[in-house]
Amino acid sequence: MLGAKRKVRIETERLTLRPPQHGDFRAWSTLRRDSEDFLRMWEPTWAPDHLSRKAFTNRVYWAQRSIANGTAMPLFLIRRTDDMLVGAITLDNIRRGPAQAGTTGYWIGAPYARQGYMREAIAAVVHHAFTVLDISRVEAGCLPENEPSRRLLEKCGYKYEGVAQSYLQINGRWRNHVLYANLRHDRRGKTDVG
Repeated sequence: MLGAKRKVRIETERLTLRPPQHGDFRAWSTLRRDSEDFLRMWEPTWAPDHLSRKAFTNRVYWAQRSIANGTAMPLFLIRRTDDMLVGAITLDNIRRGPAQAGTTGYWIGAPYARQGYMREAIAAVVHHAFTVLDISRVEAGCLPENEPSRRLLEKCGYKYEGVAQSYLQINGRWRNHVLYANLRHDRRGKTDVG
């Protein structure tokens, strides 16, 4: 269980995954601004103050509360060689009890796309969810035409489960999403009976 005193930090081959900090504002706002055209078609419409310091401060406080309450694990992807912010991933909507599930969402800055960073981050977050948080099911959704994201999820062990109609507002419109899930003890598609 995530606790108020617990520090969430996940190390991968090339990345440190850690919660956002107030000192990340400039790197975050610059990367988001520079990547806006790349991200816009895949994300909800940005609020007018999306890139403001106040909005970022609220984001940091939300991250701290979410981790302390065990409801989400928002993490920035920091490249270890130069401490550069390359993107973010969140294990959100963590549900306990019979469900033991959570949902992954992520974005990568345009300069860092298709270099394997998000694959590395997703694999690490899913492993952490299964082994440390005792999550049994990690879900994700993306737009049907987002082939890079669909391939990424499949490479990370997620399996296609169906379509959710009018799932999220993306770029100002209600959009269908394809749904995927990664199960801790996944037997789907396995042929070795046992």
